[in-house]
Amino acid sequence: MTPEQKDEGPEIRPEDPNVRHHEKMAKKKAARDRLMAKKTENRGLLIVHTGAGKGKSSAAFGMGLRCVGHGMKLGVIQFIKGAWDTAERRVLSSFGERVTFKAMGEGFTWETQDRTRDIAAAERAWGEARVLLADPDYAMVILDELNVALRYGYLAAEPVLAAIAARPAGQHVVITGRNAPDSVVAAADLVTEMTLVKHPFRDGVKAQPGVEY
Repeated sequence: MTPEQKDEGPEIRPEDPNVRHHEKMAKKKAARDRLMAKKTENRGLLIVHTGAGKGKSSAAFGMGLRCVGHGMKLGVIQFIKGAWDTAERRVLSSFGERVTFKAMGEGFTWETQDRTRDIAAAERAWGEARVLLADPDYAMVILDELNVALRYGYLAAEPVLAAIAARPAGQHVVITGRNAPDSVVAAADLVTEMTLVKHPFRDGVKAQPGVEY
């Protein structure tokens, strides 16, 4: 060290980024452990997937597969879809008695163009859904596109929410569909809104197997 350097004081070395990262993650883990220690409750959840973005039903079926993977029983009622032969229906139905999958709809509302017929289909689907919601053997019940039926007034929200609230204590319920009513959002434990950023449909790309169905 030259006399000039000595006069400048001790040399300052840059902090090792690996040490800094380790210290940061150690603090984060300690805080996370304290938070998780307070989470002790287990109960059935009401989960809502809504919004204009793609993936609402796909996310619900992903949770359904988790239930089946844990050996639990899954029930699925589709309120709008029904005319399409979807891959998720094929896969989930292949699990036998562990999965009840009922596609009760007759297609999109602009296809049927018959409100009375749509209401009747929604009521039939809701009748099947109530059976599953009352059965404690089902760990999860997915009510696919129920938000659509509620939005168009095919079903009244109040009795639907009352039946969901009266379900077995450990049963999870997943509701999908755009425009979830405020009452459904308020009653839910978990709400995820899918946001549309880009979609190939706008560029002339049609629905494709393995992606949309």
